[in-house]
Amino acid sequence: MAADGQRHVLAIGGFAPRPPGSRELPPLIRHALDLSGAKVPRVCVLNTAMGDEPAAFVRMYERLTLCGARPSHLQLFPMPNVADPADLLRSQDVIFVGGGSVANMLAVWRVHGLDQVLRQAWEAGVVLAGVSAGAICWFTGGTTDSFGVELRPFTAGLGFLAGSYCPHYSDEPARRPLYQALVADGTLEPGIACDDGAAAHFAGPDPGGTVLSIVAERPDATGHAVRPDGSGGSFEEPLPVSQILAG
Repeated sequence: MAADGQRHVLAIGGFAPRPPGSRELPPLIRHALDLSGAKVPRVCVLNTAMGDEPAAFVRMYERLTLCGARPSHLQLFPMPNVADPADLLRSQDVIFVGGGSVANMLAVWRVHGLDQVLRQAWEAGVVLAGVSAGAICWFTGGTTDSFGVELRPFTAGLGFLAGSYCPHYSDEPARRPLYQALVADGTLEPGIACDDGAAAHFAGPDPGGTVLSIVAERPDATGHAVRPDGSGGSFEEPLPVSQILAG
């Protein structure tokens, strides 16, 4: 359980640009580690959405180690790298999920029963965090390029959190109009959209009682609530940022 007794999900829209070759852990990931309250947080990285790309694990291990965390990882291609994936995930302080194909990732997770394991971990107080596909997955759905270069709706999320999610909202030109249209016509549930450099933080003592706040790693990034306007369109409401993280 996180030190504050809450259950946390940090859904990151994307990272703010970093200097080339930077070895620093993005502030939004550091924030996820801080939410656990652990002095030396145990962090398991899942890069299923990128087919368990080895270089991504190497980068995360380096960055997490430099900031004093204890990294581990779960890979599923070509087979799990540990004998008991459920035990590995449930023993963490933070689980971080990278970006890529949310559709492929969820299909693989369900084959391995990780949808149930991740819910158990969250309900036990493990902090869940992720970026892009790793943010959409916790909701009912969102916008994705999993099916090709043209963005499309994805509606098979884990549903730990109600509603839908859109990453890269102000940073990829096609995201905003598509998300608004999909919410307007009911393809996607009303939800939250985050710019690159912003994250939606959900916290509560139980899964049904989460409270939303927005944290950012750059001053021009924020989150947005998007819902139908009742006349065939959608309504977007910028959400105030509760905390701007130090770089």
